[in-house]
Amino acid sequence: MPSTASVALQDLKWDERGLLPVVVQDAHTGDVLMVAWANREAVQRTQATGMAHFWSRSRRELWQKGATSGNVLHVVEIRVDCDADTLLYRVHAAGPACHTGAQSCFFRTLADA
Repeated sequence: MPSTASVALQDLKWDERGLLPVVVQDAHTGDVLMVAWANREAVQRTQATGMAHFWSRSRRELWQKGATSGNVLHVVEIRVDCDADTLLYRVHAAGPACHTGAQSCFFRTLADA
C-alpha cells in the first residue's frame, strides 16, 4: 500500500473548465453525503476557512455550503485520489447535506430495469 503523501494544489488535474469533482463524506460515519464541483478558488477558500466551498456550474459562482441554510460542512481533511483528479472532503456536518432536507443526497436506489 502506498504511503500517505501530500499533493500540491498546482499538481491537481483540473478538467478543461478548471474544475474537479468533490465527494463529501461524513468523517464519523463514512457515509457519502454529496458530490459537488470545485475550482481552485473554492479549494483555497475551503483550506483557509475550514468550511466547504464549491463552484456552481449552473450559477457560475462560488458558494459556501450552508451559507444561507446554516447546514455548513466543517472540513476536517481533504484527500486527493490516486489520479489527482478528484477530491474527498471529510466533514462534520452541521445539518442535512442535501437541499431536500435529507441527511445525504444519496437516499434513493436505482430501480431494476
